[in-house]
Amino acid sequence: MKLKYTILYVENVEKTLAFYENAFGLKRAMLHEGGDYGELDTGSTTLSFSSIKLMNELGKKVGHVDAQKPIFEIAFETENVAEALQKALNAGATLVQNVRDEPWGQTTSYIADHNGFLIEICSPVRG
Repeated sequence: MKLKYTILYVENVEKTLAFYENAFGLKRAMLHEGGDYGELDTGSTTLSFSSIKLMNELGKKVGHVDAQKPIFEIAFETENVAEALQKALNAGATLVQNVRDEPWGQTTSYIADHNGFLIEICSPVRG
């Protein structure tokens, strides 16, 4: 078995795809013709988005997202955290934590996207 999809529930799938394309340079893999489901090309595991409307139609009760009380995070690794952070902020992200060097040998920063999802922008861990 392998992890294939991570699917996040959002109000506007197309707007969310556009944010991740602009903020992180990801490429759109697909947007369903109805606009209620889309995927980004992120390698072997697809980062996907489904509309809250569709989930409600399927009988799923979607919870509310709060970046100040997260229950998960998305993490993007880069060699230049400060540059990636600025690109994300320019694309409309909200700053949660500025660039910081961590004691375990990693540089981190955190943002929230327009849906409220917490996103870590980090360097590889240096030993």
